Amino acid sequence: MAISIPKTFIFILIFIFFTGPRVLESTRTFTIVNTCKDTIWPAITPGGNITGGGFSLKRGESAVYTIPDSWTGRIWARTGCDFDKNGNGKCRTGSCGEVLNCTGPGSRPATLADFTLGSIDYYDVSVVDGFNLPIAIQPSGGKGNCSSGGCDGDLRDNCPQELAVKEEGKVVACRSACDVFHTGEYCCTGQFDNPMTCLPTNYSRSFKQVCPAAYSFGYDDPTSILTCSSADYVVAFCATRNAGIKRFALMMTST
Repeated sequence: MAISIPKTFIFILIFIFFTGPRVLESTRTFTIVNTCKDTIWPAITPGGNITGGGFSLKRGESAVYTIPDSWTGRIWARTGCDFDKNGNGKCRTGSCGEVLNCTGPGSRPATLADFTLGSIDYYDVSVVDGFNLPIAIQPSGGKGNCSSGGCDGDLRDNCPQELAVKEEGKVVACRSACDVFHTGEYCCTGQFDNPMTCLPTNYSRSFKQVCPAAYSFGYDDPTSILTCSSADYVVAFCATRNAGIKRFALMMTST
């Protein structure tokens, strides 16, 4: 004997099927903080329920993002931007498609905060694609090592002339050697695409001296990648891995 199922009940089942996983999916809280003297335009790798930024932060301002527990992506800052009322424009560094709300990866050079979230989170700050601003990362409420990461120094201060990006005589960013010379040795490609042959160069060593906790070349894993579990994160621009960014993390925990 056939059983008649009300159409309303079928609709409810379909709704639960398509929306249930999103409701049940765990999320993390990311707080992006600007401690720089100038306004920045944060950018986030778009995808899923995450938009690519689309806002500015003046000095001392912060913004909060809710990010899926399985997210893999990066956060960086755009500087010197000028957008019209429709969100079209350009940035001095870190530009991503000449739009306010990023639709893809940013242009080099830019300092990157990289994240791979999961049962164990992996995170780091990288200057492999060059440098435009210092970044610090601080986990909050996580389990495990959960060390702070970042690039504390400012590579623009002593950027080699051949890597320097200048505007009106001022160094606004520092390119990577790979971005300038495009060789396998600097880019860790071809025969150099493995940990045995991809070694530090004079350029990456100079970056590492200024930012010892950041990735300076492709296989700089041992001193650069960090782990934590079930954490929220503070990503602060122009901050250092000291009590300053830890104070922001404590504020997150107490709210």
